[in-house]
Amino acid sequence: MPPLPLYARTSLTRAVRLALFGLTLASLPAMALLPTQAMAQSTAPYAIAAGPLGKALSQFGVQAGVTISFDTEQARHLTTGGLQGAYSVEEGLARLLANSGLQAQRQSNGGYVLVTATAQAALELGATQVTANQLGTVTEDSGSYTPGTIATATRLVLTPRQTPQSISVVTRQAMDDFSLKSIDDVMRYTPGITVATYDSERTAYFSRGFAIQNFQYDGIPILQDAQYSSGHTLTDTVMYDRVEILKGATGLLTGAGGSGGTINMVRKKPTSAFKGYIDLGAGSWDNYRSEIDISGPLTETGNVRGRAVAAYQDKHTFLDHYQRKTNVYYGILEFDLSPDTLLTVGGDYQDSDPQGSSWSGSASLYDSAGNRINTSRSFNNGAKFSKWEQYTRTVFATLEHSFENGWVAKAQYNHQINGYDAPLAALLSPDVNTGKAMMLTRKYTGETTSDTGDLYATGPFSLFGREHELVLGTSVSRSRWLGRDYTNATNFNNSHDYFNWDGDAPRPDWGPQTKRNDELTRQSASYITGRFSLMDDLTLMLGTRVNNYEVSGTSQVKDTGKVVPYVGAVYDLNDYLSAYASYTEIYLPQDDYRDRTNKPIEPDEGKNYEVGLKGEFFNGRLNASLAYFQVHEENRAVDDDDYIGGSYPGLDYASKGIKAKTRGWEAEVSGELSPGWQLQAGYTHKIMRDQAGEKVSTWEPEDQVNLYTSYKLKGPLDKLTLGSGVRWQGTGWKMLSNYGKGTTEKFSQEPLWLVDVMARYQITDTVSASLNVNNIFDKTYYTNIGFYNSAYYGDPRNVMLSTRWNF
Repeated sequence: MPPLPLYARTSLTRAVRLALFGLTLASLPAMALLPTQAMAQSTAPYAIAAGPLGKALSQFGVQAGVTISFDTEQARHLTTGGLQGAYSVEEGLARLLANSGLQAQRQSNGGYVLVTATAQAALELGATQVTANQLGTVTEDSGSYTPGTIATATRLVLTPRQTPQSISVVTRQAMDDFSLKSIDDVMRYTPGITVATYDSERTAYFSRGFAIQNFQYDGIPILQDAQYSSGHTLTDTVMYDRVEILKGATGLLTGAGGSGGTINMVRKKPTSAFKGYIDLGAGSWDNYRSEIDISGPLTETGNVRGRAVAAYQDKHTFLDHYQRKTNVYYGILEFDLSPDTLLTVGGDYQDSDPQGSSWSGSASLYDSAGNRINTSRSFNNGAKFSKWEQYTRTVFATLEHSFENGWVAKAQYNHQINGYDAPLAALLSPDVNTGKAMMLTRKYTGETTSDTGDLYATGPFSLFGREHELVLGTSVSRSRWLGRDYTNATNFNNSHDYFNWDGDAPRPDWGPQTKRNDELTRQSASYITGRFSLMDDLTLMLGTRVNNYEVSGTSQVKDTGKVVPYVGAVYDLNDYLSAYASYTEIYLPQDDYRDRTNKPIEPDEGKNYEVGLKGEFFNGRLNASLAYFQVHEENRAVDDDDYIGGSYPGLDYASKGIKAKTRGWEAEVSGELSPGWQLQAGYTHKIMRDQAGEKVSTWEPEDQVNLYTSYKLKGPLDKLTLGSGVRWQGTGWKMLSNYGKGTTEKFSQEPLWLVDVMARYQITDTVSASLNVNNIFDKTYYTNIGFYNSAYYGDPRNVMLSTRWNF
């Protein structure tokens, strides 16, 4: 199929289009990679196989360290003979584009735009692909459910097919289509992830049988979740371009952490053309939300760009006497200090102010005699004055510089404060004879301050006549938690009718402070990763991290010189399919778990083995993967049932470390099946057993299916987009201790289907209206069971109607 025609325009039109397009390109972090004129003429070796033109241009952009923008629709049916040898940037582009009818036009900012060989008019703005961004490809305005490139696994900017690990990416388009307003929403959407709700403010995420404890912002790891705070799980998504979920052990860039995986939240970037939107929504249970997002150049030349985002939500829920108000503000600035140097600074501010917070579930499962009791989905064990107020304050800065030899240096800094004020009160189990229940009241206040710095350099190098890539880096983290506990409150009239509870109760006298927490956590590391081209079709990735981890103060842990290896290989079977294998590790010192001599048990260590296939179709617009994995865990903390409480002075209970293993496989597909039809779907099967062969982590279902899709209609109905999401999970179960009867009981939740639907209508070119209906069949189900012998229901059917004005 020949290239689509480009039509000549007036000189003024061409100038305006080029100016706008150049500004758009300049908005991306890739500005740091834009070469100077000297670099454009210097030579470098390339090893790019023949095949689809779009894929080859993406590889060339990464290897050359330049930004190349083009219409993906135009390049879809074009191929290239590849590129082998040493060339300048412009010579290399000319050879790749030979016989395509296209040529590369250099812009003043150092990037390249493809134009027809016969017309000098710049390509019209549309589906634009941008390469050579050190965080990966920006997904905003792509309309896609799949990413172009990602860098979460190794710092190397690679396509999903080139990355030898399982990774799911929830793009900006998917978040907008299915109204995913929180990280909780995103994780429920993500294939292979289980979301467990502990109470109205706390959730936990599980993958492959393990809790996900590792969080990153723009690729910067943050030391463990804030103490006594839900921390990152309450984060609003209005400020993010995409969320990347890397599954399994991720110690290379994380250091100390859990074996479940890593969540990387990639922030929105400024745009060089002025744009923005206002979004207003209203939904079930008096759920009201507003958003505003404004971005554009702040100087005439566009060398300074900014973006400001704000959101406000006043949300009641299906729980009785509960509501939460959320304020979010985010700002970012980019400064082109030179054609090769980019400075980025920004910050965000988020407040979560609830009323009527539940605590340790929302309803008890047993009465005082051990009889099962049932309450409505709306039952809330929290008092009306109970609240778990939390706030987050973040400032960050990034400095990037590209060199003429194609190398890039990047320094990053992130300062974050997580604070909480939690006067909590919740009903305990009711008395079997009177139906009355006492209220447990405690208060926790505190703040965690975290500072993280990361410095690395990455670039190509030649060895044995082939082109390879290398990352060299170092990182330092420091986190201090200061907290106060009030656990000896005096309650007034502490007897309440459990089954007619309306949340009314007098506030207690919190009394004096009973404990002060002061804990300092430090982590430092050096890391290196190499991607070696052994043959045209075979790449080998080797990496290692030397990590130091120390906790002082209330807890005491020290683990230095820990070596964390990384090995991966990718073999291209053909132009669209690759086989891969990888081995990764992670570890986590665990002072909270003490053995019978009151010493911390050994660090929890996870090893992830993975093999699979990855496919890339339609010039990268559709990605697919199939993986088999094993996760081996040593020193998993469990109760030491043989320990007699108090045998060691002051030690009421003890733990011991055991071995566990997860085996499973997962399949995922994301992207465009045909024009206008987007899909993200996955199936996961896994079983986790301890060293005795008994199943563990059983509340996380062995089988899960996630499927979300949207389709933009054609013809007379082309203003309408329809979509649906389906989540299915197999049986989940837990063994619960029935203290009233002195027995252990198995609680199971049967297989469950949940269905969501969406519709969006484009009223005008700038105004649209969207309708989202979640749990459309109003299924009753639990999102957690057994946490302090309580239960928490999933959301009943709910509706959200919103209107967006783009400008």
